[in-house]
Amino acid sequence: MYLKRTIEPSIYSISNMFPALLVTGPRQVGKTTLLQKMCEKERTYVSLDDPNNVTLAKEEPLLFFQRFPPPVLIDEIQYAPELLPIIKMYIDRQSEKGLFWLTGSQQFYHMKGISESLAGRVGIINLLGLSMKEIQKRPEQSQPFLPTQKIFKPSSQSKTMLLKDVYQMIWTGSFPSMWTQSGEHKMDRDLFYSSYVQTYLQRDVRDLANIESTTIFLKFIKSVAARTGRLLNVADIARDAGISPITARNWMSVLEASGIVYLVSPYHDNVTKRIIKASKLYFIDTGLCAYLTEWSSPETLEAGAMSGAIFETFVVSEILKSYWHIGRHAPLYFYRDKDKKEIDLLIVKDNVIHPIEIKKTASPDKQDIKNFGTLNRLQKDIGEGGVICLTDSLIPITEKYTGIPVGFL
Repeated sequence: MYLKRTIEPSIYSISNMFPALLVTGPRQVGKTTLLQKMCEKERTYVSLDDPNNVTLAKEEPLLFFQRFPPPVLIDEIQYAPELLPIIKMYIDRQSEKGLFWLTGSQQFYHMKGISESLAGRVGIINLLGLSMKEIQKRPEQSQPFLPTQKIFKPSSQSKTMLLKDVYQMIWTGSFPSMWTQSGEHKMDRDLFYSSYVQTYLQRDVRDLANIESTTIFLKFIKSVAARTGRLLNVADIARDAGISPITARNWMSVLEASGIVYLVSPYHDNVTKRIIKASKLYFIDTGLCAYLTEWSSPETLEAGAMSGAIFETFVVSEILKSYWHIGRHAPLYFYRDKDKKEIDLLIVKDNVIHPIEIKKTASPDKQDIKNFGTLNRLQKDIGEGGVICLTDSLIPITEKYTGIPVGFL
């Protein structure tokens, strides 16, 4: 079963604007399935997961394109950067739109040669796992999330998500394989994540970093997963994994490059120097995070020590998808000063700051937004905001701030 993706219109649009389209994202989020579903019948498909194809691409790139002429869909382009100069040559010679559709399991700026070879010639989209609306078969309702009344009105048809529903989705995760198979073909969750971790360690990690011991790296990634929703403290993670802080920073960049984690930056303003510099760490897929931290069921996860942090992680991931899955930059930040006054998320649009708290509660109140007033020191326009939580309907907290059901994301 194929679940329609919110990003489809953006792919058509970018393909009509650029000679090359690049869809990046973690393994198994549906990049290939998506593009094959959208492919014109005459577009050739070739996978660089195939060793024979990689050998041809590396040793005879010109011959490669005689065998697989454009328009072409090339899967996992990072395995053969030797193709990039030839792709540039084709583009400059023919100047047609949509000649090359590419996928890659690393972010654009980590792919050797792409930024230099295809600058100005490639449109880039970041694809993550399924969003909540895609899982619920409502992809057409997706738009960049902003906590305003204008956004709330079309969200009135959103599905109510109660505690049990939310933690089932969090524990299951967002990989399409977990949601597109049913009956006797239903994917075994633990088996899927076990295989995913092994594949990830054996392929992407070895490509991105010189890691001799996958056992130590697994210990590292488990330590990272246990800290989702918290300030990034590389020294603590390094100590847990038994590695140096320099190694931990390098490995963290590997997780970020391959779409496993997302780092939210603190909001900086020239008026104040009170904001700390550390980023906030989020594991993008909550199912993988729950697997690595060994929660055996949605019920134990919901009742356990990570319950609040992983709910916050889920919300941030959904908001991130609402931007990336329509080809937009996600203007997400957080606030924390030296007095330890925190605001979970700031969405900044048109120089207006929209503050958001994320709480595992069904009854948000003014206490939950007590730190919003600290934003006044920034001397910026403060827009509408609120508390994203487990309420089943919009709850006015003040004239400006609202309790927002998680189902509205």
